[in-house]
Amino acid sequence: MFIQTEPTPNPNVLKFLPGRDVAPHGAREFLSIDQAAASPLAEALFQQEDVAGVFFGTDYIAVTKAGHGLDWSEMKAPILAAIMDHYTSGAPMLRDAPEASSDSEDSEVVAEIKALLDSRVRPAVAQDGGDILFDAFDEETGVLTLKMRGACSGCPSSAMTLKSGVEQMMRHYVPEVTRVEQVL
Repeated sequence: MFIQTEPTPNPNVLKFLPGRDVAPHGAREFLSIDQAAASPLAEALFQQEDVAGVFFGTDYIAVTKAGHGLDWSEMKAPILAAIMDHYTSGAPMLRDAPEASSDSEDSEVVAEIKALLDSRVRPAVAQDGGDILFDAFDEETGVLTLKMRGACSGCPSSAMTLKSGVEQMMRHYVPEVTRVEQVL
């Protein structure tokens, strides 16, 4: 098994590409060892020194390191070993069922926003090891709030991506959107 790595715009996040499905039923983020209990792989990664976050994309794993401490040159080999061990063990990616979606109660505008996020925005940010999720849309004010995950969470360029990329696109295709904000 050969696992490739790619840098992301966030210097604290490295993207690992195992060449296999990681989260084909939806991205998952783990921000603590307690959350990682849902996944044998995430749990193994959090046991590595200075791992501060794990994000599963469709075909990649984005690992966030603590802002202080070890460099990627020191962390990469143990992380690669943990990923390789997981895939060769045959263990499941998740111990629990995938999170349920509640799209059935969405308004027409919210459905349009989610479709645009899924078709245009999420594939682009996934290339950088991140994800953007719908949080809420206030139909009175036109404010759309989104949650940044993976490499996008805490990335120095995420505010620029949100304002000059996502906000402009949303306002163009969905005129009801007046502003886009990030929810933490």
